Amino acid sequence: MTSILYIHGLNSAPTSTKASQLLRVAEHCGIAHHLRVPALHHHPRQAIAQLQAAIVELGRPLLVGSSLGGYYATHLAERHGLNALLINPAVRPHRLFDGKEVEQTNYYTNETWLLTHDHVQALAELEVPAPQDAQRYRVWLQTADETLDYRHAEAFYAGCRLDIQDGGDHSYQGFAGRLPEILELAGFSPAIWQDFDFSTL
Repeated sequence: MTSILYIHGLNSAPTSTKASQLLRVAEHCGIAHHLRVPALHHHPRQAIAQLQAAIVELGRPLLVGSSLGGYYATHLAERHGLNALLINPAVRPHRLFDGKEVEQTNYYTNETWLLTHDHVQALAELEVPAPQDAQRYRVWLQTADETLDYRHAEAFYAGCRLDIQDGGDHSYQGFAGRLPEILELAGFSPAIWQDFDFSTL
């Protein structure tokens, strides 16, 4: 079944800019029922359980993961043999932990939570080797990402189809203009968005 599972990043939500843009286009094209953008729990084990349930529901979706969502998408793509598009993905995020448990705030919901050692351990449990079937991956990076060093993803996904743009930022500037590529990767016909003006997003 042609479908998309969008996986947001740490302290993000379905109301984030990229997710909202994807949802708007899907609704316009009449394919919203083929798209899932779950509001992920902050704990990795619960988030992965949510994503596993969405995969069962959708069949074999294209995984579109941003930031920490890219890390989740890589784990799930390897586990289930799925195709994935990763946008400024986190690589081994558990190794970024400095050992201090720090209160976090979700940028969109204002929920506060404590990043604990158990969160970090759960992230470590999701680590997989660099993809062996590199053709299943597209990786979009922007060099001015202020949150993650793009070179880590460039090295980890070296065998995959890398698209590296100079400049930009962690949110990935120009995402709206690339939505047709995402829809095509997922297997949708270009005919369904021919009358949509992506510059309005």
